[in-house]
Amino acid sequence: MRTLDAIDRKILALVQADARMATHEIAERVGLSPSPCARRIRLLERDGVIKGYAAIVDQGKVGLPVSAFASIKLARQSEEDLERFSRAVARWPEVVDCYLMTGQRDYLMRIVVRDLAAYEVFLKEKLTRLDGVASIETSFALGQVKHAEALPVA
Repeated sequence: MRTLDAIDRKILALVQADARMATHEIAERVGLSPSPCARRIRLLERDGVIKGYAAIVDQGKVGLPVSAFASIKLARQSEEDLERFSRAVARWPEVVDCYLMTGQRDYLMRIVVRDLAAYEVFLKEKLTRLDGVASIETSFALGQVKHAEALPVA
């Protein structure tokens, strides 16, 4: 993969701010003509730097106001156990983020649900039924201080 230059980084900052911005507007803002700008965007997409485009949906306005953060410890950290856990989590739409961690816990995940009862159902019907889970600690977000979709690339 090629190294990102200053223009690539400006393009990325603009696309992250507004993915629907027209190529000619991006080109104007980064000091290129539309064709070279479109070519750079295609290369960023091809190289996987731009992984896709999505709408940012307000979780509260779609009836999913609760964010639960679950720290998971597995009984063992064998490759097979880690893979089994990852495959299961990938199937659960309630889990919007999941990270393999260092430290005392193996995974940290964010689960979005409509209420505490829905989290209880998720916990009882999915997470606790997964083989190899030794312990689960859950914390609930009281409010969101900051949320950013954009990476600080520029």
